Amino acid sequence: MRGFDATEFAARTDRAQSMMQAAGLSALLLTTEPEIRYFTGYLTRFWESPTRPWFLIVPSSGKPIAVIPSIGAALMSETWIDDIRTWSAPDLTDDGVSLLADTLREVAPADAIIGVPDGHETHVRMPLADFRRLQEEIGKRDLCGDTGIVRALRTVKSPAEITKIETACAIAGRAFKRVPEIAGEGIALEAVFRRFQMLCLEEGADWVPYLAGGAEQGGYTDVISPATDALLQQGDVLMLDTGLVWDGYFCDYDRNWAIGRVSANVQHAYAALIEASDAALDIARPGATAADLYQAMNSVLSRHDADTGAGRLGHGLGMSLTEWPSLIPTDHTVLQPGMVLTLEPGIAVDGKVLVHEENIVITEGAPRFISPRAGSELPEI
Repeated sequence: MRGFDATEFAARTDRAQSMMQAAGLSALLLTTEPEIRYFTGYLTRFWESPTRPWFLIVPSSGKPIAVIPSIGAALMSETWIDDIRTWSAPDLTDDGVSLLADTLREVAPADAIIGVPDGHETHVRMPLADFRRLQEEIGKRDLCGDTGIVRALRTVKSPAEITKIETACAIAGRAFKRVPEIAGEGIALEAVFRRFQMLCLEEGADWVPYLAGGAEQGGYTDVISPATDALLQQGDVLMLDTGLVWDGYFCDYDRNWAIGRVSANVQHAYAALIEASDAALDIARPGATAADLYQAMNSVLSRHDADTGAGRLGHGLGMSLTEWPSLIPTDHTVLQPGMVLTLEPGIAVDGKVLVHEENIVITEGAPRFISPRAGSELPEI
């Protein structure tokens, strides 16, 4: 089922308001696409345009209030939000600031503390000059951090959210199975990238905002460069990493293929990646931490003496391609049922790297793969 019932958004709002009360916040001010969509269901590609700011206020009680450009009113009215305040944007002298200030003064008392997400992976999506003007117009009301409320809410997914992520993963899995149709010796990497996106769309993706990868002899030198016109050759390792979207939710995992025969070193390194992700899976239970998963994978990967420079070995996943937490030694976020994570070990081999990625969901008991689980042998095209 696409979208959510209004009860999903009401429950999210209720949880936020309980946390706001405990933190002494009178309102939340939200400005980015995933934050606004989390509380409203407002799904549009119009965010690709940087011209217009968009605002949502979550008051201490009652439903959220949208303060948005008039071009978005019709779509917002199809959500569960009924208080929609608009201005004609862009306005070069007052691009919604006065309307937003009026609304904040209405819902929050003069000495209120208004929370704005301010941790890692957040930003304020409005001009700095307008943000400073807003601070002036709301008087003594204090714009401060949200004490991690929105992050905590988004980190733990509802069953309905998990179903959407799993659907995205299944779509990618079907596309990955078809890669031998589009890849092989003598085919340009850029053609593989282009055709793989077509496969994702054919299999049901709404869009494919993220596709990375590489292909070189015995591995690849990085995993984020655009595809080139280099032709695939015997001995190459091809990797494709996709973050496709279905109904507003991402998958994020990769697959590797050998183009013909590859060395035993490459085969052993690939098997170590699978072993590392399995080691993390074995301990991915409620009460473990993100750092614990990192250490479990690193204990396998450290048998090899080179660092891939990836910086982390996985992350959260959901409405954004990458979310909290990060699987690094210093992230002690405690795992909870409903978290969706990537396991993303990387390994160096003969001057190149290999990376493997899976998507899992934390449950009350054993975790569950939501990406189709890869085997320990590097598949050959």
